[in-house]
Amino acid sequence: MLFLMHRLFHQYYQSPIGWLHIQSTDEAIVAIEFCESVTEDEVPHALTQEACIQLQAYFASKRHRFELPIQLRGTTFQQQVWRQLMQIPYGATISYLTLAKLMGNTKSIRAVAHANARNPLAIIVPCHRVIGEDGSLVGYAAGIWRKQWLLEHESSAHQLTLHFS
Repeated sequence: MLFLMHRLFHQYYQSPIGWLHIQSTDEAIVAIEFCESVTEDEVPHALTQEACIQLQAYFASKRHRFELPIQLRGTTFQQQVWRQLMQIPYGATISYLTLAKLMGNTKSIRAVAHANARNPLAIIVPCHRVIGEDGSLVGYAAGIWRKQWLLEHESSAHQLTLHFS
């Protein structure tokens, strides 16, 4: 059996809330994860460089959607959850229960939360926009303080773009 091996490229981006480790193949971004420090030499690619540019624009409140080819690596259910996360508008939040309802089964709330925690594309797939039913900030693998920062960043940037007639 022949397995096609894709070369993995990676680059680091220093965000206002910590280092992000960006990984891609020649075709798509496959991971963006928070890390504590730069741990290895970079092997950049045009896609990792474009991800850095788009992340910089996001953190400068100049980008609300990402336009990058991505490859979601996970189970079918995880991929369905992650695609649903990408439908949450910038500056908005939903609860884990609402997410489970959108997935078609309120009893799947734990599985939805677990898939959310396994999201390999931080910020791009906005799992930080999912909160507790009571509005509490719960469940963010990169730390609740980062989740709070991201939500406040999106909320303040979103408010600045409102126009009144």
